[in-house]
Amino acid sequence: MQPLEIYNNSYKLIQSIYSSRLKIQILLSVADQPKSLSELREVTGSTSQAIIPKIRSLEHLFLLESCDRGYSITPVGRILAAKIGDFVVTLGEMTKHQEFWATHDIEGIPAPFLDEIGDLYDSEVEFDTTDNMFHVYSHFISILQQADYIHTISSVMSVAVAEVLAQKVVAGVPVELVVNRSIAEGLMQEPFVSGMQTLKPYKQFRIWVVDESLHLGITVTDKHLSFGLNKKVNAVYDSSADMFSSDPKAREWAERLFRYYRDRAILLEL
Repeated sequence: MQPLEIYNNSYKLIQSIYSSRLKIQILLSVADQPKSLSELREVTGSTSQAIIPKIRSLEHLFLLESCDRGYSITPVGRILAAKIGDFVVTLGEMTKHQEFWATHDIEGIPAPFLDEIGDLYDSEVEFDTTDNMFHVYSHFISILQQADYIHTISSVMSVAVAEVLAQKVVAGVPVELVVNRSIAEGLMQEPFVSGMQTLKPYKQFRIWVVDESLHLGITVTDKHLSFGLNKKVNAVYDSSADMFSSDPKAREWAERLFRYYRDRAILLEL
């Protein structure tokens, strides 16, 4: 049965939960640990008279139950709370960075990572401005300069960025790049190849090559994330807008994405 058919059969029940701010707040609150009525009043900002009928409704649906502490979630309720939490975080992320997602091509992000896009919520999108046309680039370079390791997926080439990466390699910082075949071929030509050859002795420098198009750019370090995409209108990488974050969840998301492509790649012999 398709989701739309299930919704048509169950929409009254679904709306009874999703249209109630208090029910959602209660479920998400007790999903972590049991809560007393006074704690639920504090979480929701509502009175006992408003909360108790919602509790009784959730108990009737076997999503909530009484306990010594007050109210706890049931195993069935935990499943639903997890789904609601994921929906809330995903919608929150797509709304917070609406302009970024609406104007960029997300087709290069594999489906499992789109499902976890809410992990990027505690990120900020930076744009170049007429007052500072190199704002994004400067911010990105500062991330590289602070890094104790660098993992990058790149769909473009830049001499300036290559020079900074080379300096980090020489300084002993592990640097790994994932690029597609066309970028790898470009790196084997000037103005890149001479610099590449000087990095051959450094075992902590690796380039991985994938035989597929890359429509994104990601750099994840021990401290930061930088994430960019192609523009939707012309499919060209947008260097004027980048999502930055120091949040561990965002960096872990990017690290998983890096490993996803690295596992599909072959090591380039310099």
